[in-house]
Amino acid sequence: MATLIDLLEDAVARYDERPALSVRRDDGTTETWSYRELDRRTRLAAYRLRALGLQPGDRIVTWSPSRSELAASYFGAMRARLIFVPLDLRMSADAINKVRDKSGAKHLVIGAGRDAPDPRDAGLETFPTTTVEQLTAPPHAGDAAGHPMPADWEAQVAAWPKPAADEVFELIFTSGTTGAPKGVMLAHDNLGASIESFHRIIPPLEHRLVSMLPLSHLLEQSVALYYAVSVGAHVLYPRSLNPRVLFEAFRELRVTSMVVAPQLLDLFWSGIEREVDKTGRRGLFDRLRGIARHLPLPIRRLLFRSLHKQLGSEFRLFVSAGAFLPPALQQAWEDIGVIVMQGYGTTETGTGACTTLEDHGLGTVGRPPEGIEMRLADDGEIQFRGRPLFKGYWDEPGLTEASYTEDGWFKTGDVGHLDPEGRLILSGRKKDMIVLPNGFNVYPEDIENALRVAGIRDSVVVETKPGRIEAILLAPGRQGPLHTGRELDFDPSTPPEEIRDQLDVAVRAANAQLGANQRIAAWRLWPQADFPRTHTFKVRRDPIRAWARVENPVDVRTD
Repeated sequence: MATLIDLLEDAVARYDERPALSVRRDDGTTETWSYRELDRRTRLAAYRLRALGLQPGDRIVTWSPSRSELAASYFGAMRARLIFVPLDLRMSADAINKVRDKSGAKHLVIGAGRDAPDPRDAGLETFPTTTVEQLTAPPHAGDAAGHPMPADWEAQVAAWPKPAADEVFELIFTSGTTGAPKGVMLAHDNLGASIESFHRIIPPLEHRLVSMLPLSHLLEQSVALYYAVSVGAHVLYPRSLNPRVLFEAFRELRVTSMVVAPQLLDLFWSGIEREVDKTGRRGLFDRLRGIARHLPLPIRRLLFRSLHKQLGSEFRLFVSAGAFLPPALQQAWEDIGVIVMQGYGTTETGTGACTTLEDHGLGTVGRPPEGIEMRLADDGEIQFRGRPLFKGYWDEPGLTEASYTEDGWFKTGDVGHLDPEGRLILSGRKKDMIVLPNGFNVYPEDIENALRVAGIRDSVVVETKPGRIEAILLAPGRQGPLHTGRELDFDPSTPPEEIRDQLDVAVRAANAQLGANQRIAAWRLWPQADFPRTHTFKVRRDPIRAWARVENPVDVRTD
């Protein structure tokens, strides 16, 4: 496989009329494309993009919810040898315009429907625009301008020169909300190397996936689109993140596996716990989990067969990446017979390290897969080299050079250490490191992980004064990505006594596991139900740090 187009064409030859992509429409109906139909739609998109006057090497920005038409448009852009620049639905108007200007994009490819963005929100109402539905519509709809398609359109597309393996096909901008955006250049051989590693990591299965993360994100593209296509998987794009709707989709598809961020894993588990609580059998459920974790996986699934029936009966694997996965959350899923694999990497590196089905211990992100090398610098920074690494930053040769060591290793900016078996354990970002007046280095993520173990799912640790470490917390029972932006129903500076007691107990438990230099002196409640987050549900730390400079803390009780 030289390119992702080769990957698609090989999949069509092998899987033909097998279901490839499905989308749940707003009216509850489902439309499914076979591999043969997906291939046809990508060729239609390619022809229509060229018919717009776009030429190889031109950039287009894509801004759409995840759906079959967007996936086909990605492949269509590859066939037309364009470079697509995915925008996330959560991006601000300022960030979108920075990305458009920096990339020099000539066209906007946008989604349609109830959950689609509005170009006017980003000041793009006069920018040349085509919808993903227009690009991938059947031939009778005409080209993107509505003109009839020529009889030989398929022959024209087939005659085009194919992309080269080292040809850049995508720019993913990793910044843009603050400072100048950085465009990560990705070529076919980079993604091809990553997919080869996935084949070594995940055993052959008849995968059926519900796509949860945005297709604008490299993890979802790599695993739940390109790898999924390479193994003949069936991918469903749901219309909602509501757990009830998602569980319905699980049952309909008989889902086997899914790629998630830890926040979504937590969201699903909370939904399961709520359903258990409704039955009044929470105590029995927890005792059964304690027994099950000592039994083989098939027996665990048998013990919880009624629960698995609600998930479609065949769900077996989560792949989690993008943030720290609380060990207790991983253990909960594995108690009921669902393995949780963890991965770690950056947009620049693809998959840098991962656990496996045979080795998926708690608290570690595993080892680098075959094809990529990893080392830890003297200060603990994680560094990589190998075929999956990007081609550099768009129009930033100086920045590209500065991101590598003199001997050719990419500097991630993340810090970690190895456990006795050589598995990677993440500590946090170098830039977030707190240097105390005594010279001791403290990583906020280490303290936040201790808080997770103590029962606080999300927190942000900050140094408010030299040597003073405080934790910004969420109100218990009011967290989650579905609650982002909602204000608390009480004054966070004077929380109800039961909430103060609950959080104090957890903070003291975390402090008991931390070193003397890491301990939390005070905590504060974030005034909203959830922290501000990126499009991949990572917490945005800068606005929280700014808020903590002026708000009053709650000192940790020592009695």
